[in-house]
Amino acid sequence: MIHFRNDYNDLAHPKLLEMMMTYQREAHLGYGMDHHSRKARETIQKHIKTPVFIHFMTGGTSTNLTVISHLLKPFEAVISAKTGHIEVHETGAIEATGHKIITLETKDGKLTANMVKDAFETFTDEHMVKPKMVYISQATETGMVYLKEELIALYETCKALDLYLFVDGARLGVALTSNISDLTLDDMVNYTDIFYIGGTKNGALLGEALITKHEHLDAYFRYSMKRQGGLLAKGFLVGMQFEGLFRDNLFFEIGRHANNMASYLVSGLKNIGLIFNETPTNQQFITLPKSKVEQLKKTYTFEIWQDFKTHQMIRLVTTYRTTKEDIDTLIFDLT
Repeated sequence: MIHFRNDYNDLAHPKLLEMMMTYQREAHLGYGMDHHSRKARETIQKHIKTPVFIHFMTGGTSTNLTVISHLLKPFEAVISAKTGHIEVHETGAIEATGHKIITLETKDGKLTANMVKDAFETFTDEHMVKPKMVYISQATETGMVYLKEELIALYETCKALDLYLFVDGARLGVALTSNISDLTLDDMVNYTDIFYIGGTKNGALLGEALITKHEHLDAYFRYSMKRQGGLLAKGFLVGMQFEGLFRDNLFFEIGRHANNMASYLVSGLKNIGLIFNETPTNQQFITLPKSKVEQLKKTYTFEIWQDFKTHQMIRLVTTYRTTKEDIDTLIFDLT
């Protein structure tokens, strides 16, 4: 089978596996207090001018859940695009903490400053929840990327309204290395309150690196990690991977290759006359007759994104392991 299902189906990038094998005779302190986690924090900090606090988490959903439940009072709510991961793919995890998700319709999965302002102004008194956080994904669930101007506008609006801006960076690697991106890790610190760098979907076995510049947001966060089951005893497994990801810019190399393969895929799809809305990252969405989808399932893995009467929209995701030969084979089978 040729895999286009998602960006976390592989075990891990070979360089990370090789690196981890060199540590097999070491013994480590637990709960992220080990030497490798410290080195990983130092290595990430080299990309960021502002001093930051960094915690290593196990996965995206647990990170979103822990951040939101840690920062919000029981009556406070989080604003999200209707397509946001916390709304559609986290099994009610946020609502289970007692926090309402205020969902907004968007054109392309991206929130704007005006959307946030309008939503905030509809919650007027103590008989309603109080918006306190804006949640966005970079890249979004629809494969789109927030540009610097858009992120700054959101951040300035959040500051004016006394809201936290929280960025889900599960796919931050492909977002920052996209051909249209004008953001850096330093910008992510400057124009957000808290965000995370996704490892799970960018070549790691597992793990995310949560980052904030605010000491008051970081205070007692490890207590919340422990309470939510996110303080991993073998935290060194995540720490050493981020040490490897940022040691020689492997993190960016992985994201860039996934995007390059997506661009090659887009070119192939256009060459055979397929009409679709391309994205600037490693997720592409195409609509095909159901009979064609069934035929492709014999050779390829992918997700059914939307099911129509006679057609289905499928999602094709490229990764560090995707090759031009994989894509050439797919394009041939699509013709």
